[in-house]
Amino acid sequence: MKHVRIESEGRVIQGQLLGEKVRAEGVTIPVAQVERWLSPVEPSKIVATHLTYRSRVAEYKVAHPPAAPSYFLKPPSSLSAHLEPVVRPSGCRFLNYEGEVAVVIGRRCHGVSISEALDYVRGYTVANDWGVHDFRHADRGSMLRVKGQDGFCPLGPVLVDAADVDPENLTLRTFVNGEEVQHG
Repeated sequence: MKHVRIESEGRVIQGQLLGEKVRAEGVTIPVAQVERWLSPVEPSKIVATHLTYRSRVAEYKVAHPPAAPSYFLKPPSSLSAHLEPVVRPSGCRFLNYEGEVAVVIGRRCHGVSISEALDYVRGYTVANDWGVHDFRHADRGSMLRVKGQDGFCPLGPVLVDAADVDPENLTLRTFVNGEEVQHG
């Protein structure tokens, strides 16, 4: 199932995407009439990991991905709606995009084994992890100024149930200003 959050007639509506229609709260809205595609979820925190793709490992000239993941947090205020413009901060020279698969955890967990991890996944969506790389060395570790700015995490617009996705068989395409800039 494909879950969405949209804005219609000034209201936030949660529903399901069914072909070219959104069905929610007893009404059906044609996709063409959706005013705004909001983030499909409102997370309490966003945990992002470093070097999880082979292409990123190669880009950073590292022989192997880290044995244990390293991560950083993005504040919920970094979320933005699908297709909303990302605003380049004043004085920013190096604004970088990173298309990502976003894994949405569906229930509280801690210390879960690798074999049980997927049991806690509610679904998958896409994210664009924007970053101001001018601050990369000064912001070492926290990544807050680099990647936590308002609007620096477009998410969605669709959350697909985990049962409907093979996470080992995904293709990710990233677009900036309508142009495909990543494919893998």
